[in-house]
Amino acid sequence: MKRKPKLGQTFLADPAAALAIVNALGDLINETVVEIGPGAGAITEILARRARRLIAVELDRALAAQLRAQFPGIEILEADILTVDLSALRKGEEKLRIVGNLPYYITSPILSHLFEHHAAIETAVVMMQREVADRVAASPGSRGYGVLSATAQLYARIERVLDLPPSAFMPPPEVHSSVLRLTMRPRFAELGIEPEAFLAFVRQCFAQKRKTMAKNLRAARFDKTAIAQALDKSEISATARAEEIDLERMADVWRNLARE
Repeated sequence: MKRKPKLGQTFLADPAAALAIVNALGDLINETVVEIGPGAGAITEILARRARRLIAVELDRALAAQLRAQFPGIEILEADILTVDLSALRKGEEKLRIVGNLPYYITSPILSHLFEHHAAIETAVVMMQREVADRVAASPGSRGYGVLSATAQLYARIERVLDLPPSAFMPPPEVHSSVLRLTMRPRFAELGIEPEAFLAFVRQCFAQKRKTMAKNLRAARFDKTAIAQALDKSEISATARAEEIDLERMADVWRNLARE
């Protein structure tokens, strides 16, 4: 199939990898699956045999036409995934399974889109550039931990499924890839937070990663004394950076500042 580089297309060419990705979704006999960017159909071919209902979202008009011809029994949405109302695709209260080889240049926006529709999703098995996957799965205290890590781990349980070399794709990209499984398990109630306000706070904490959390919060116009008191109540050093703070303690700081 003709590749369109501007769409970030790389086609999976490893049958074993395609099988492992589908297997990571679990039993699909009674499930609705949404595939993002099916491309040449390596994963689609397996899904079409397993899923009760399969919806493929493909932006490339030529690929969408070929997929319709090749897989007449599935639903093809010719659209940008970022414009698709995922919640509207499900029937009743069912939870969707999401799978896809995400275009590397818009991985973060797609993940954000999935999180916006988290209530409609059970599991997402998604492929991305390995460096991005490392950031999504990074633990507090590591250099890779940041806004993307905190956001993803606020919404989902993250598991690494497999890593793939460039040779697994056609044409081979210049980077390695990783597949992650995101099981949607939001932690809002557990942490006692309001999602939108807390995520805005997280972005403020990480505004400049080399600066301390306290300095970033002062730059965000929080009161210096209130910051010091909130950090003290949460048993966090005044010199700590946001990357050192786990979600539990960051939520604690947010609540303490809200009380000031």
